Amino acid sequence: MKSKYIDFKNRIEYEKIDEASNAIREGELVLFPTETVYGIGANALDENAVSKIFIAKGRQSDNPLIVHISNSDMLKDLVTDIGNIEKNLMENFWPGPLTIIFNKTKNVPNNVSANLDTVGIRMPSNPIALQLIEKANVPIAAPSANISGKPSGTLIEDIIEELDGKVEYIIDAGMTDIGVESTVVRVIENKVHILRPGKITKEDIEKLGFEVVIERHILDEIKDNEKVMSPGMKYRHYAPNTKCVLVYSEKEENLINKIKELMITQKNCLVICKNENMEKYDTNNKIAMGRTIEEISRNIFTILRKVDSYNVDLVIIEGVEKNELGLAIMNRLIRACEHNYIEC
Repeated sequence: MKSKYIDFKNRIEYEKIDEASNAIREGELVLFPTETVYGIGANALDENAVSKIFIAKGRQSDNPLIVHISNSDMLKDLVTDIGNIEKNLMENFWPGPLTIIFNKTKNVPNNVSANLDTVGIRMPSNPIALQLIEKANVPIAAPSANISGKPSGTLIEDIIEELDGKVEYIIDAGMTDIGVESTVVRVIENKVHILRPGKITKEDIEKLGFEVVIERHILDEIKDNEKVMSPGMKYRHYAPNTKCVLVYSEKEENLINKIKELMITQKNCLVICKNENMEKYDTNNKIAMGRTIEEISRNIFTILRKVDSYNVDLVIIEGVEKNELGLAIMNRLIRACEHNYIEC
């Protein structure tokens, strides 16, 4: 059976959101846009509904989900121990692409939190997402819309084939604004620990006067037996089927020379690079990532979904500076390349 499709690319008809919100209340799944990526949503308080997310995605049960809310009043049924730092983060970054890890209440099913005592909560800024949650009148648990291991969905065209029929409704609002998932943070001993980087950066949080710690696993590998508080940190993630290598250097000349060297040793390859470097690589197999870091963020998952169609033996990807939004992009690319990473 095909999913019911709602087209909001040109105009949002808010009355149609009622249909999708009713499906959420009835324990069904809805694929919907946020400002970061598309999500597959279910009633976060319904354990059986949440279990359908794991089946639809083929997701491991020890990978926690993020719960989306539309107003702060929803928090009281979900979390305990909201400290002053968390309140400050909410005041400054909600609604928006920031997920905060809290101690959870017993109302949150264990399959939402991967049997942890904590749960990640965020309030999206996308108006469709907010209306869907508000009209459903329940918090919505939603990971990124994709089959687990594949790049996250930022365009319905990229993900409809793998998810059509696995959800009750698909809401299409065109390309998402940011393109990488939310920043995930946990306050520990009055310090803000970034567990997953995103649009809200270390620098953004430091402007509020807080000490920020970037967790080591953001650019390193996590062992399979390690428990994680944030999605996107374990397992093969964001990855095409084709082997990929990520190359980075602080010096642009070194970066370009290393990629040219790899192109000589591996003839049948595809290069993914910044727009200004396109002419520097002598091959027809190349894809431009974008002119700015914001463009690269929006484009990267769609690009990663295209590479298998080139039928090459190797994909060589230019890295970006590992600060601000660039850290989030490098985090996703390192995982897409399964830690096949060269820094020169």
